Amino acid sequence: MGVTRVNGTLPGPKGKELLERWHKYEADVVGFQAPVVWDHGRGVVVTDVDGNTFIDWTSGVLVTSVGHCHPHLVQAAQKASARLLNNYENASVERIEAAERLVKALPRHLDKCFFLSTGSEATEAAARLMKRKSGKYEILSFESGFHGRTTSAATMGGLPGPKKGYGPSLPGAIRVAFPNPYRDTLGFCDGDPEFKKYFAYLEYTIAANTTGSLGGVMVEPYQGTSGFIFPPKGWLKKLEEWTRRKGLLLAVDEVQASYGRTGKMWAIEHEDIKPDIITIGKAIGCGVPVSAVGATSEVFSCLSKGEMSSTLGGNPVASAAVCAVLDIYEKEKLVENSAKMGAYMLSKLKGMAEKCRYLGDVRGMGLVMGMEFVKDKGTKEPAPELIKPLIVDAANHGLLIGSVGFYGNVIRVGPPLVITQAEADESLAIMEGCLSRLKL
Repeated sequence: MGVTRVNGTLPGPKGKELLERWHKYEADVVGFQAPVVWDHGRGVVVTDVDGNTFIDWTSGVLVTSVGHCHPHLVQAAQKASARLLNNYENASVERIEAAERLVKALPRHLDKCFFLSTGSEATEAAARLMKRKSGKYEILSFESGFHGRTTSAATMGGLPGPKKGYGPSLPGAIRVAFPNPYRDTLGFCDGDPEFKKYFAYLEYTIAANTTGSLGGVMVEPYQGTSGFIFPPKGWLKKLEEWTRRKGLLLAVDEVQASYGRTGKMWAIEHEDIKPDIITIGKAIGCGVPVSAVGATSEVFSCLSKGEMSSTLGGNPVASAAVCAVLDIYEKEKLVENSAKMGAYMLSKLKGMAEKCRYLGDVRGMGLVMGMEFVKDKGTKEPAPELIKPLIVDAANHGLLIGSVGFYGNVIRVGPPLVITQAEADESLAIMEGCLSRLKL
């Protein structure tokens, strides 16, 4: 017997009443989600207020990697909150331990960290570090990238949503294309291991746009929000080599990609990338709001006392969560499970793509995958109109999914890293049924 159970069409009676009450008071400006009011969760299973149970393929946007409400994490947060809730810039036992544990978990060449509260705050801090350390104000980033919704983070990003209608972005942003193997209209992924065509384009774009003040590069190992776009193997390493030749700082945004999501603790480990700065969020607290910047001592040395701070960064509850999450990773071998179950699920989803006329591409690493839907596999014309019905149908059969993508036509597959094969098989069967009912 499976773990999913949905009684009737969603939302249920309690859920319907609560959704109406919610929209009466809080602005309805979040993305489209299944009409489900979450009540509690454990592991990969979410239960709503009507008692329906679902397998979660979202992890709350790739946050709850240790599973929902892991007992060790809950206990650590409860214990810390009973002692102290905030200490601002002061030291606490929890903050000191969290800093030590995080630095020891970072790639070896990064020997300092600083705690913040959100992913956007971390990418903003990384940009400030690059500008201060280099003494220059231009940052190279990538079209279709996402680094947050705050002003500098949105400026570095290459998606229209965070910027549209807000007036001019900050000066100093130079954006170039991110190589997309599925939609490679410019031939950047044509098999050349040196990516000569890409880097010739890169040089030309910079020359046409720079004022001579380029100081650093901000890049995601894969672009999550734009549709889980994974660059061709070797490209990120060549980008690192290019930044070194140019004397630029390299910041890798692993807010979404770190903590085993790709089958390794850090996504940069797949190609032995050694950035100057790394941004961390989401899974670092697995639901407790916390983020961090990791960097070398040399990079952090550009700041004097008081030049980086955060009201809630490093608070005792968040710091206790950082340590508890690392405990769970070490004890339960979640990185290894991500690699194993990710390969299994990716293989099954690729098999479904062969049978579904609208599923144009399935791609991923570890337990982060994207399912891109198109009207025709030949033309690859995006089919965003399929996404909302698919989200609702999946929820009505016990599977919670979400959408991303530059064209709004990609389904996110990112369950908690604790998922078992039985849970994977049950959720895959639900998705297969949904795909069989899909039609334009």
